[in-house]
Amino acid sequence: MATVTFDKATRIYPGGDKPAVDGLDIEVGDGEFLVLVGPSGCGKSTSLRMLAGLEDVNAGAIRIGERDVTHLPPKDRDIAMVFQNYALYPHMTVADNMGFALKIAGVNKAEIRKRVEEAAKILDLSDYLARKPKALSGGQRQRVAMGRAIVREPQVFLMDEPLSNLDAKLRVQTRTQIASLQRRLGVTTVYVTHDQVEAMTMGDRVAVLKDGLLQQVDSPRNMYDKPANLFVAGFIGSPAMNLIEVPIVDGGVKFGNALVNVERDAVQAAADKGDRTVTVGVRPEHFDIVTGDSDSKSLSKDAPAGLAVTVNVVEELGADGYVYGSAKVDGEEKDIVIRVGGRAIPEKGSVLHVVPRGGETHVFATSSGERLSD
Repeated sequence: MATVTFDKATRIYPGGDKPAVDGLDIEVGDGEFLVLVGPSGCGKSTSLRMLAGLEDVNAGAIRIGERDVTHLPPKDRDIAMVFQNYALYPHMTVADNMGFALKIAGVNKAEIRKRVEEAAKILDLSDYLARKPKALSGGQRQRVAMGRAIVREPQVFLMDEPLSNLDAKLRVQTRTQIASLQRRLGVTTVYVTHDQVEAMTMGDRVAVLKDGLLQQVDSPRNMYDKPANLFVAGFIGSPAMNLIEVPIVDGGVKFGNALVNVERDAVQAAADKGDRTVTVGVRPEHFDIVTGDSDSKSLSKDAPAGLAVTVNVVEELGADGYVYGSAKVDGEEKDIVIRVGGRAIPEKGSVLHVVPRGGETHVFATSSGERLSD
């Protein structure tokens, strides 16, 4: 096994003036499962292809273990890649597909059979070794592609959106299988996806990219609890964090008709930069609904405390539900998402007054987007 290092790796496509990947700096630990995630065009697949040797590196370096592989051809990097489209040979059986790379490498037939059968057992494919790919389901084909990578016993697995062709239920099932398989094999893995739920549930660490730039790399829990900037805050989490620009007032920020205490240092940092507002982030599960006996203090005696949210759509999920509503913030309509208990679902068209739960707010500079709160 081996570590993987992107050392300020940069890729500029011919004819382009802006890097597709700009100075990527990440160290992937031995046996770690790292997920690269971001919107389309952010550079995640390009980063993976640079590591695989399928794209040139225009600046910086890439290392696998102690070896500098920046300019090595793919065959000399000791990596195995699992593609989005499986890339199976339709005229070969499952066993032949899985063992083909070993056959090309000159491994003897007995060793190939042994490795293929071992991988098939791990992936529950033993009964399908004589079948052709067309006789398999999408999930089974994906497992064959995984098996082809496993039999090579590489130092690093590279996976490029391997689940995107599967239906929703199978995707959930297969991502669990891939994550547990990786932990059992202990092979360093770099995995690319545009699905942040996939990233959060599979990776030991997650790296978020935007426009070729690394925004944050951290454990899923830390990234959820402390997003580094507005982009990460809005991208990680499903449904997304509510991001609301609010004015700074004495003692905190004005949140609708309530004064909300946020970290004093965060507000002071914004004020020092000349900002009169900050952007407050609140997860859907961190809103409290104001009732008659709530502690929240109203800034006006004519209306209840908090932000008035008109309920537009309610998603009932059984144990809980999500309210999708709209609220007027400084004269502008803002979409707001609130999680509520499954037994306390509000009516469509009703108005809820909500305030952020104490200690669960995130404060960002409106101008730069950087995180201000600890």
